[in-house]
Amino acid sequence: MSTAALAYLAGPISDEPGPGLFLRIILVASVVGVGLLAWLILRAGRER
Repeated sequence: MSTAALAYLAGPISDEPGPGLFLRIILVASVVGVGLLAWLILRAGRER
């Protein structure tokens, strides 16, 4: 999916111009996901 398509899909979500709220949600979710993935990898490595 291109950036323009994501901006178009994010249009109805926010009253702001551009993908403001949608982009923030995606960024927070990705940071949380990376943190959980790192925690799982580190935990799996400790059990050996």
